[in-house]
Amino acid sequence: MKHLGKLLLASLCLLGVTSLQAQDKNNPWAVGIGINAVDAYPVGEDAPRGGMFSEFFNVKDHYNILPSVSKLTIGRYIGSGFSAEVAGSLNRIDKFGDQSVDDLTYYAVDGAVQYSFREMINETGWFDPYLGVGAGYNWLDDEGFGTANGSLGFNFWFTDNVAFNIQSTYKKAFDDMEGPDHFQHSMGIKIAFGGTDTDGDGVYDDKDECPNEPGLAEFNGCPDSDGDGIPDKDDKCPNEAGSAEFMGCPDTDGDGIADPEDDCPNEAGVASLNGCPDADGDGVKDADDNCPNEAGPAENNGCPWQDRDNDGVLDKDDQCPDVAGTTANNGCPEVTVEIINELNEYSKTILFDLGKSSIRKESFEALESIADIMEEYPNTVFHIEGHTDSQGSNKLNLRLSKERAASVRDYLVNQANIDSSRITSEGYGEERPIATNKTAAGRQQNRRVEVSLEKNRD
Repeated sequence: MKHLGKLLLASLCLLGVTSLQAQDKNNPWAVGIGINAVDAYPVGEDAPRGGMFSEFFNVKDHYNILPSVSKLTIGRYIGSGFSAEVAGSLNRIDKFGDQSVDDLTYYAVDGAVQYSFREMINETGWFDPYLGVGAGYNWLDDEGFGTANGSLGFNFWFTDNVAFNIQSTYKKAFDDMEGPDHFQHSMGIKIAFGGTDTDGDGVYDDKDECPNEPGLAEFNGCPDSDGDGIPDKDDKCPNEAGSAEFMGCPDTDGDGIADPEDDCPNEAGVASLNGCPDADGDGVKDADDNCPNEAGPAENNGCPWQDRDNDGVLDKDDQCPDVAGTTANNGCPEVTVEIINELNEYSKTILFDLGKSSIRKESFEALESIADIMEEYPNTVFHIEGHTDSQGSNKLNLRLSKERAASVRDYLVNQANIDSSRITSEGYGEERPIATNKTAAGRQQNRRVEVSLEKNRD
């Protein structure tokens, strides 16, 4: 043990060198303490040693173990999965392969660069395998020799800072005459420390989304000034407690509109009036309604004028005064998806002569039904679409689809007396299939006429 001072001095020198390297504020240090075992048997050499990795786990016959703390390490994370580590270890050697030897004092100082696969597997996971390469200097009593080292190890992280570590290192002597090749195994505890916490909130900067503002661990270091459970960075009202529904803002009157968007935050209202009340439901907020309890148009300050169909459009402006419609459609009803679907149920039954655009007589009843529906929406422009399957040439299919769509339009205009300005037509050939063209059933679905909504007339 007289050379223990040499070991400690060498360790301090190596640690001093590493401390000179640039240290990123978010890269923690780690220290380890444990035991080690030296095994000179499975290195692929002649007796008294064995083949490479032979009897690798034969602890009883080949391992040299000092039954006390016998290894210390200190390391520093470099970045991108890499870290540097320096280790000092002690042991007593009484087994050299299959041969017993006098107790020899073994001690070593090793340096390595390690690469962790933890980030590849799970950045926050507990399983942390790594590989390391480096070099070391080893002593057997007074004889020293250098080695090139390769390591495989595993850290099992109990917490963010504490891990159980196991490692196996193959040490290849630079000069076989000076020292033997051997394996050194170790296990112990590793403790990470030294991360920077700029704002002092207990969350290290590398995990702190708000490193310059004290915050809470549950919000990754970001503050929640109003204590509403929404961090300030995501809170539209960071100084007023609110709810997640309104991005952290309150809704004082409970009308479903956050106070910043509510023109009447203390009176429950409707969204269409920015949270202000409308007692008579006429679309004029009570504060501006001269008749707040009697529905009327805005142009009459909320007081009623005649609106026979009660659609909110005064008769003087209603293009369909006896049929309830919408304001956007000048008082006329708007075509719904259900109506379009109904039109297309009829359009599916329209038949044409084979390869022609002439409509077969049995389709006239369906066309009359389509015309009846169109008459119910006098302010709407409909579009007739012609489609084919993929059989035949594109050019022929496109021409036939245009002609068939035009035939339907001509019937509705000339026979059913629909205003020609309310119907357009176009053919799309085989460009817009609704089913596969590989089966007869699919092709039949693709040969079709459809009715869609073109636009509303002003």
